Amino acid sequence: MRSTLKELKKKALANPDVAKEYYNLAPAYTLRKQLIKIRKDAGFTQEELAEILHTKKSNISRLENVNSKISPKISTIEQYAKAVGYKLEISFVPHP
Repeated sequence: MRSTLKELKKKALANPDVAKEYYNLAPAYTLRKQLIKIRKDAGFTQEELAEILHTKKSNISRLENVNSKISPKISTIEQYAKAVGYKLEISFVPHP
């Protein structure tokens, strides 16, 4: 019987090294998922958003790519958000 994704994740996170890396990557992954969601909710393709922001589609793709090694500037994220009708808010939460 095949394991479910939830079971595989639980097993992987039992390894302290994997868990550490997973939680270190979580904010960047969450940000990129949110960028994609707000763009799609606004009804824009990457090409259309790139045109609005006077950039290339490849730059939008790289910004949204979970595997991207770039760390975007806050000003870039603010411009992206504004272009799709959102404003950026940043919050801090205590570390567990």
